[in-house]
Amino acid sequence: MLRIGAIEAGGTKFVCGIGNDSGVVEDQISFPTEYPDQTLEKVINYFVDKNVAAIGIGSFGPIHVDPNSPFYGYVTTTPKPGWANYNFLGTLKQAFDVPFGWDTDVNAAALGEAKWGAAKGLDSCVYYTIGTGIGVGVYMEGRLVHGLVHPEGGHVLVRRHKEDHFEGMCTYHGDCFEGLAAGPAIEKRWGLKGNEMPADHPAWEIEAYYIAQSVSSTIFMLSPKIVILGGGVMHQQQLFPLIRANVQRNLNGYISSPAILDDINSYIVAPGLGNNAGLSGALALGLEALKKS
Repeated sequence: MLRIGAIEAGGTKFVCGIGNDSGVVEDQISFPTEYPDQTLEKVINYFVDKNVAAIGIGSFGPIHVDPNSPFYGYVTTTPKPGWANYNFLGTLKQAFDVPFGWDTDVNAAALGEAKWGAAKGLDSCVYYTIGTGIGVGVYMEGRLVHGLVHPEGGHVLVRRHKEDHFEGMCTYHGDCFEGLAAGPAIEKRWGLKGNEMPADHPAWEIEAYYIAQSVSSTIFMLSPKIVILGGGVMHQQQLFPLIRANVQRNLNGYISSPAILDDINSYIVAPGLGNNAGLSGALALGLEALKKS
């Protein structure tokens, strides 16, 4: 059976694993994201004796995803120390002579969910990760979406909640979606981490308000067949009914689909692959790269 390498490269931690062509992750390790050379040394040491046929990488961004660009495989404007304009993919290509798949971590997760998870059998889905940062992966008409660069749904602008006076935390945009609703924004606004607050804390109504705005805009613009909400913040299960109710209120009957009107519990969902969505997605990227080669 094929052995495929997978890397879920997050801004906080890296997860590396080995899987097969059925999407089963057979082994994995994780370690904190440090400076690039230190981090990728650990990645290389993990894979050096694994005899993989290909490696898929789902990376935090922004990244260059255009294969025709001389900077393909680079991380671009991240505030993560040492990583801006770093040749991530090129460094690993020097270590391993195998096909590589390369995309954003959220696009990878969207692909994994489409192949083996909550969107299996569908030709479109949108995957959100809401945690240390916010990212959105888009899978439409059977393929991942890029474009000028790649989707950056965490930085869309949102209307403020009437009771929220928090200034926002995004170093680029202040009070964009990520600046208001990512995990660090929750902690700075309330003085507590999300997992330290009770389910009936007013934080969750404000959080659901912002998430639902973004989801509503995505439904209007892209019309995905399912919306998947992952990431550490979404471990707060009380958010799902609040988000669904806000989305229905925002759409106000305009999107005439039973998925929205009658069965929204099956339309806005948690990842079918659970915490393995990103790693399984990277595995799917590796499989695609192997097929293309």
